[in-house]
Amino acid sequence: IFTLNLLQIPEGTGSGFIWDESGNIVTNFHVIQNADAAQVTLADHSNWKARRVGVAPDKDLAVLRIDAPKARLKPIPVGTSKDLQVGQKAFAIGNPFGLDQTLTTGVISALGREIESVTRRPIQGVIQTDTAINPGNSGGPLLDSAGRLIGVNTAIYSPSGASAGIGFAIPVDTVNRIVPELIRYGKVIRPGLGIQVAEDQIAQQLGLKGVLIVDITRAGAAAKAGMRPTQRDSLGRVKLGDVIVAIDGKQTNSVNDLFLIFEQYKVGDTVTVTVLREGKRQQLKVTLEAVS
Repeated sequence: IFTLNLLQIPEGTGSGFIWDESGNIVTNFHVIQNADAAQVTLADHSNWKARRVGVAPDKDLAVLRIDAPKARLKPIPVGTSKDLQVGQKAFAIGNPFGLDQTLTTGVISALGREIESVTRRPIQGVIQTDTAINPGNSGGPLLDSAGRLIGVNTAIYSPSGASAGIGFAIPVDTVNRIVPELIRYGKVIRPGLGIQVAEDQIAQQLGLKGVLIVDITRAGAAAKAGMRPTQRDSLGRVKLGDVIVAIDGKQTNSVNDLFLIFEQYKVGDTVTVTVLREGKRQQLKVTLEAVS
C-alpha cells in the first residue's frame, strides 16, 4: 500500500456536487472545517445559503443542504469504483483558483492508494489520477467517460501546491456508504466495541504488541463480553487491561488496524476478539454496537 502525508488543498473555498433533489450537496470536510457559514453557487450562478447536515472527518466528507427548487437541482449519476481500471479516462469538474465550472481530463493512474485524513486516520482504496486537480477543486466530482461519479477529489501531492499530475479522490463506493448516513444521522454510525484504547506509543512503551484497552463503556458490547479495562488495585498499582491482538483472526498491531477492520463490519455483527490477558490468549465473542 502506498502511504503518503499529503499537502491538502486549502480550506475555505472548494467545489461540491448535488447529491439528490432534496438539496443535499457533497463536498470535503476540510473545505468547511472551520466555516461559520457556507454559500453554494450553482451552475446557473445562483447563490444559496447552505446549512451543515453532517460531516465525516475520518473520510474527509461533508454534506450541506440548500433550499433550492427541484428544477435547479440536477444530481450527478452515481457510478461504482470497485470495477475501475488503471488507464481509463477520468474527468474532474470544479472551481480551481476560483475559475468555476472548469473541466480537466486525464486517466486513472493507480488504485488502492492510502492517504491521511484531517483526523490523521487513513483513507484506503483511494483513486490516484493525473487529471489536473488544483486548489479549489477539493470536494468536486471525479467522473468516468459516461459522466458517472467515481470519486470525490480531495488532495494533491505537490511541493508548490498546484497540480503536479498526482491527484487523489475518495472512491465513490466509500462516498455511497457514508453520505446516506450523514443525511440520515448527521454523522457516521460506526460499529465498535464500546472501549477507550491507549495510543500506540503508550502500548509500545509498555512492550505490548496490540491495542490496550484503557476503559470500557458500562453495559456496552465489550462489558457484556467480559472484556477488562486497565485499573488500579487496592494498593494503587496499575493493572493493565486486555490487549486486543486480533479480530476474527485479523491482526490488530495498532489502533488504525482496529479502525480499518471495523470498517468491514456493520452494527449487530458478532466477531471473535482475541485478547492477551495476563500473558495468556483468550477469545471472546462480541456483538458490535453503534459508536460515534
